[in-house]
Amino acid sequence: MARITEATQTYSFSRRAVVLGAAQGAVAMVLAGRMTWLSVFENERYRLMAESNRVNLTLTPPRRGWIVDRKGMPLANNRTDFRVDLIPDRIEDKDKVLGTLTQILGLTAEDIARIETDLKRAAGFQPVQVMENLDWDRFAAVSVRLPELPGVAPTRGYARNYPLGAAIGHLVGYVGAASAEQFKKEKDPLLVTPGFKLGKDALEKTLEPQLRGAPGAKRVEVTAHGRLVRELETRADRPGANVRLTIDAGLQEYAARRLGTNSGSAVVIDVENGDILAMVSMPSYDPNSFSDGISQSEWKMLSEDDHVPLMNKVLQGLYPPGSTVKPMNGLALMQAGVDPHARVTCTGAMRVGNGVFHCHKKRGHGPLDLKNAIMQSCDIYFYEMVRRAGYDAIAPVARSLGLGEKFDLPFSTQRYGTVPDSAWKLKRYKHPWTVADSLNASIGQGYVLANPLQLAVMASRIASGRALAPRLLAGLPVQEAPLLASTPEQLAIVRDAMFGVVNAGGTGGASRLQVPGITLGAKTGTAQVRRITMAERRSGVLKNASLPFKLRDHALFICFAPVENPKYAAAIVLEHNGHTVRNLDTPMIGRDIMTFLFDRDRAIKSLHEVEPTWGGDYRARAAAQAEAFKAAQSTPPPPTPEDAAEAASNVASEAANAAANTTDSDVAPVGSADID
Repeated sequence: MARITEATQTYSFSRRAVVLGAAQGAVAMVLAGRMTWLSVFENERYRLMAESNRVNLTLTPPRRGWIVDRKGMPLANNRTDFRVDLIPDRIEDKDKVLGTLTQILGLTAEDIARIETDLKRAAGFQPVQVMENLDWDRFAAVSVRLPELPGVAPTRGYARNYPLGAAIGHLVGYVGAASAEQFKKEKDPLLVTPGFKLGKDALEKTLEPQLRGAPGAKRVEVTAHGRLVRELETRADRPGANVRLTIDAGLQEYAARRLGTNSGSAVVIDVENGDILAMVSMPSYDPNSFSDGISQSEWKMLSEDDHVPLMNKVLQGLYPPGSTVKPMNGLALMQAGVDPHARVTCTGAMRVGNGVFHCHKKRGHGPLDLKNAIMQSCDIYFYEMVRRAGYDAIAPVARSLGLGEKFDLPFSTQRYGTVPDSAWKLKRYKHPWTVADSLNASIGQGYVLANPLQLAVMASRIASGRALAPRLLAGLPVQEAPLLASTPEQLAIVRDAMFGVVNAGGTGGASRLQVPGITLGAKTGTAQVRRITMAERRSGVLKNASLPFKLRDHALFICFAPVENPKYAAAIVLEHNGHTVRNLDTPMIGRDIMTFLFDRDRAIKSLHEVEPTWGGDYRARAAAQAEAFKAAQSTPPPPTPEDAAEAASNVASEAANAAANTTDSDVAPVGSADID
């Protein structure tokens, strides 16, 4: 048995003390090290965390740059805006919040339905718009009740404004909130900042980098419950750059009004430099509606309209150009060696194989040379001459005048149409080119398709004798366009014929200008979208007024003025117009639009005389249509698509495809019609 002595006890105690002291020292070292790490190395991190509990940092959406016309008139600007949004992941009692907001803001049942749908679709961090453009009283009423409205975010900022409304819808486009997919892709916190919107269509979309600007930032001191104590320093936003267009705002609005109730488009080009002065597609949508958050009933009305207001007909619409190609064909025939003074006798019909190709004048025009064939729009002349030359001699000239060409313009959606030839058909359909194909193409039908901008460019190139390139952004250097292959003598013959179309007994007499000293050169055109059978010809061809809208002929018109020294050129295309109403037909619309360029007062007076018979201007008609549509709905409309921009693009694409597919090689053998 071991003997415990005093020395043994002292040694044991000392050893335990050393071990305990070492452990305490180690713990002290760990604590000291940790404190050093936190206070020195992690100081900035925890300082920022503490600061974030005391101070909130929020981004301020930048003011978008303006889009202005050639004279500085705003086409898209900004207005002061009071708005209210919801942040989904901060909402505690959705029904209570929406009920309170309904009392304060006067939300309608449709507003609530839209908000409910958007909340279901939105990611937790994605703001959902409640209402924009609030007056100060309602905005203040929401602001003072914020403690009882978690998830509600009132914001003072700027909203996009489009002074001309639907007149510039397809030209300028609109802005909208970023989608959840866009945020996940870009990870930019600005995209989910309440009040921030980015370009969704047309110029607003393609010019987004220039227009957006840089966000500002605001720091505010808050309590532990999130209540505002005071505002700290802020960093101002940097506005986006302004963009100036070649567009003339007055002409743009006038052309939109002058198209009336038509489904169609108009393009006006400055012949001296290629500036696009007007680019109008009607009916259109009001970009203010899309930017503010389009209602369910308005979306349903727009997406179901057979006039397709969601489609930019200038760039997406493809049409058989009809007889508007005959001046171009005349240049091509002369380049191919055809004598412009050689005559062809028109008897009203021409047999080729087992088919009969008709002229629009049943009894024929008699003997005609090139000039008179253009003036009277004789189909038989062009059937015969193009048959002799072959359409492969016509196609290169058509392309040199702009048909089938892709233009360098800031739009993401352009359709370029078709200029066919033997190689194209063999590649596309694995069949050889036929004489019937040449005859169809010679009057702008069959496989030939063009958009209205291409027709305006064709008119400007015939007028100028140069390969003008259309341009929309002002301020860029202008390079002189190269000369066309046609000789001045050949161009003079065609221009003289287009003068005769209007001023010497041709098919476009209704377009004669009333401005002293100014003459117009033009070419009318009609493109059929249905085949007229021989049985119908024997019994009597149905008039367009007796046909459903979608079966009526397209009406087309190209022109330039003054004939002696061309300054402006234009193209007008009216879908299924059928020449049914004289003051809504292409010649008189073309006359008034060109008159506006030389005598605005006279043009406006002419418009005021007829516009009331159409139900007022485009704003008045759109408001009446919306009221009638809403009143006719027996059930609530379905929710607006989550991505309205993509849905609108799909509607436009389907309509454009359907329109292009109505024309094939079976349509044209009936010939074309040109009505004065």
